Amino acid sequence: MDLGIEGKVALVTAASAGLGLGCAQALGAEGCRVAINGHDPSRLEAAAATLRGDALTLDADVTDPDAPAALVASTVERFGAIDILVANAPGPPKARALEVTDDAIRAAVEANFLTSVRLVRAAVPHMRRAGWGRIVLLTSVAIKEPIPDLAASSAARTGSWAWAKSAAQDLIADGITLNVLAPGLHDTDRVRALGHTGPTGDPADFGRVAAFLCSVHTAFLSGVALQVDGAATLGLL
Repeated sequence: MDLGIEGKVALVTAASAGLGLGCAQALGAEGCRVAINGHDPSRLEAAAATLRGDALTLDADVTDPDAPAALVASTVERFGAIDILVANAPGPPKARALEVTDDAIRAAVEANFLTSVRLVRAAVPHMRRAGWGRIVLLTSVAIKEPIPDLAASSAARTGSWAWAKSAAQDLIADGITLNVLAPGLHDTDRVRALGHTGPTGDPADFGRVAAFLCSVHTAFLSGVALQVDGAATLGLL
């Protein structure tokens, strides 16, 4: 299927490895001009070498409050537009609900809620001027079924989903969709570091799901949280 996004400009954050890189690779394979962000220059350059076509590397900590606006501005400066945003950020460490500290909760909200909000706010004016845009927030299956030993992540990411659900209604009339992807276990450095076991998905497959959500075929698909978890989550909603 032709996704109809050849030549579109995409910004993918936290994309030097894992699911972010899978999304960037899938968008590049569709002919997008891709800007990728990370905070390890060597890994970022190695990731860029795997992308098809014109790629821009942006070395920054996406959770820095000033970074989202700067990343969007750099993408627009290089490519003249931003049509697609895939917002991703590093996840918090393990902790159960009664163990997690105030500081850990604040850090999780900063990284896994406010970072996405800031990226969207920075990108939307450019998309509105173009009359077209696709936004995908990467969260976790924790927004459907909280993960007991990732309490801070579950709380912050669920907040981002609630915010996205409302924001999607404000964008659809402008030709902009906003959806959430909720990954389960995938073969990534984070999943391995957390020690989770069981079947894992391929980040490349996950990236292709994200690319479809960014396609011309999803103009009326917005405000959706799609879990990509190999049937692991048992919740019905």
